Amino acid sequence: MEQGFRVAFCTLGCKVNQNETEALAGLFREKGYEIVNFEEQADVYVINTCTVTHLADRKSRQMIRRALKVNPQAQVVVTGCYAQTNPAAIQKIAGVSLIIGTNKKSRLVDLVEELLTKKASGTDKRLPSVFVRKYQETQEFEEMTGEKKIERARAYLKVQEGCDQFCSYCIIPYARGPVRSRSVENTLAEAERLIEAGFKEIVLLGIHLGAYGRETGAGKDLVFLLKQLLPLTEQVRWRLGSLEPVEVSAELLELMQSYQNFCPHLHLPLQSGHDQILKAMRRPYSTGQYLEIISGIREKIPEIALTTDVMVGFPGETEAHFQEYLKVVERAAFSRLHVFKYSPRQGTPAAQFGGQVPSLVKEARSGKMMRLGEKLAKQYAEKFLERLVDVLVEEKVGECTWEGSSSNYLKVRFNHAETLRGQIMPIRLKKIEKAYCFGEVFQIQ
Repeated sequence: MEQGFRVAFCTLGCKVNQNETEALAGLFREKGYEIVNFEEQADVYVINTCTVTHLADRKSRQMIRRALKVNPQAQVVVTGCYAQTNPAAIQKIAGVSLIIGTNKKSRLVDLVEELLTKKASGTDKRLPSVFVRKYQETQEFEEMTGEKKIERARAYLKVQEGCDQFCSYCIIPYARGPVRSRSVENTLAEAERLIEAGFKEIVLLGIHLGAYGRETGAGKDLVFLLKQLLPLTEQVRWRLGSLEPVEVSAELLELMQSYQNFCPHLHLPLQSGHDQILKAMRRPYSTGQYLEIISGIREKIPEIALTTDVMVGFPGETEAHFQEYLKVVERAAFSRLHVFKYSPRQGTPAAQFGGQVPSLVKEARSGKMMRLGEKLAKQYAEKFLERLVDVLVEEKVGECTWEGSSSNYLKVRFNHAETLRGQIMPIRLKKIEKAYCFGEVFQIQ
């Protein structure tokens, strides 16, 4: 393919999608394409979609139409979870060139090149080509390793795909398919490439990360993988993506205690704080079990950051349920909450449940939960005032103001005149304002 084509990306949804977009950008870059901002004129637009809520579906459609408005003659490619679960809806949008689901994304660049060749020869039919396999047919982890430019300090390393948990509200198992894992050898090779590129923090990602290696039955689980990764270098710190609370083992916590470069932070989705709702959700624990698990974690690592996902307005959730829910969240003393309003997903059991909660009620409960989250986040951060934390410097947010994340996932801002992006700096925390801790660079006397 001749040089000079421009490609723009829009990524919706989770960090797994962000990771996949970075890999795709690398593959295009290796073929000589220029990566440009999504608002600019481009020859190719790639929209990596999300379908976790109806709002995500709507946003995906909006971004498709925005690309077509910027350049009606461009090749518009739609991929990701919405493309997988509802390609028919995307086909109705005139101007889309290619629809490719969550499988075979590694073919995307070659398919785009075919489209551009056909356009140059005048043989393109301007009807979308559709490449969507049924999720049950997907059995292998798809390797997709493109050149990664250090545009951010933190790198994502996807090691697992798919989910077979089938929570009653969740469309993701239908979009992502069954559990499959990246080989230890390929994971190590990618990790070493990221370390050599200069990243100072690597986050392990998966759709169901705790299920890593489960399908092989070979005993090479997440703990086994971490035992290979953590000793690679002390100069890079490691962080885990989301884990199911029941998957936090004593061995995992022992690794966190043993390795200074294993970030003391776990993201453990709660989803609801009432047992009746958890059962309807098909979650694998009760509120009592959840609280017992995190109590055990804190016995071993007292100052660990525990973040979580909470969903409000699930079908059947009464005001009494919600009040109990608030009490459980407060007892859990999370360091950060991600609050979601329940959204019916066509094809999931919960979409057919009675007792659907009105939108205004969900909105009010979401607001109350977020305010509680702000209070808990401040309480956690206050424990570290006048103490030193190691901050990975991620971006400049003012003339001399830098922002980054501590190993225990505090958002930290501080002033410094020099360029520090990508470095890990010792910062003494001095005050807390809203979602941020403010500090100063520690100077050795």
